[in-house]
Amino acid sequence: MPERKPKFATLDPVWARIRDEARQAVKDEPLLGGVIHNSLLHHPTMERALAFRFAVKLASAEISEQILREIADEAYTRDSWLGEAARADLVAVHERDPACHRFLQPVLYFKGYQAVQAYRVGHWLWTTGRVDMASFIQMRVSEAFGVDIHPAARIGKGIMIDHAHSIVIGETAVVGDNVSMLHSVTLGGTGKEDGDRHPKIGDGVLIGAGAKVLGNIRIGRCTRIAAGSVVLSDVPACKTVAGVPARIVGEAGCDQPALSMDQLLGG
Repeated sequence: MPERKPKFATLDPVWARIRDEARQAVKDEPLLGGVIHNSLLHHPTMERALAFRFAVKLASAEISEQILREIADEAYTRDSWLGEAARADLVAVHERDPACHRFLQPVLYFKGYQAVQAYRVGHWLWTTGRVDMASFIQMRVSEAFGVDIHPAARIGKGIMIDHAHSIVIGETAVVGDNVSMLHSVTLGGTGKEDGDRHPKIGDGVLIGAGAKVLGNIRIGRCTRIAAGSVVLSDVPACKTVAGVPARIVGEAGCDQPALSMDQLLGG
C-alpha cells in the first residue's frame, strides 16, 4: 500500500489572533455579530476575508460585489505576496497606532489599512495588464476611502497610513518597506511633465500630516519629514527635514522613526 503522508495545518498566527478577537467581539457586542461573522469568522483564511471586505466596501451600482470578490480572490490566489504584505501592514498598524488595540480593528474599521489592501489588488491588476479594471478600482478606492493611490505606484510592505484622509500617491511613486505616513500626505509631481515624475521614498521613512513630497526626488531611508513640510529636493538618509520649502534641521532622532512615530523636532 502507498505510504500516506500526514497533513499538517498551516500555522497563521495573525489570522488565528484575528479570529480569537472576533469571537470575543461578538460576545461583547452581539449587535455586530452578523458583521463580524460575515467579515471574519465565516472565512477560512485571512485572504478570503480581505477579498470579502474589498468587495463589500467597493461594490456599487456600476460593478457588483460578486465580481469584485472574484477579482480579489484571484489576486490573492495568484500572488501570495499580497497576503504577506497584508499581514505585515496589519502588524505595522497595531504596533505604531496607539488607537489600535486589536488586530481585527484595521480589517474592520480603519480606512487607511483597507485602502492600502484595495490598492494592492489594483496594483496586481495593473501589473497583469488589466489597466482599465485597475483604474476602476483606483476610482472606487478614492470614492470610498478618500485615498487616491495610482495602481502603477509601487509600495512595499509594513505600511501604516494613520487616519488616511486625502492621501495622494502618484503613478511613478515608489514607497519602501516599513514607511509610516499620516493624513493629507501627497507624493506628487511638480507640473504636467510625463515620465518618471514622482518621489522615491526609502525604507523606514516617517512622513508627517499634510507633508507634500513633489517631483522625481529621493528620500533616504529612516528620514523624518515634519508635518506641513513641502519637500522639493533629495534628502539624505537618517535626517529630519521641515519647512516650506523643506530643509534639513537635524538628524532623524532615532534609528527607526517610522516605527517610533516620534514627530517632535526636539525628540
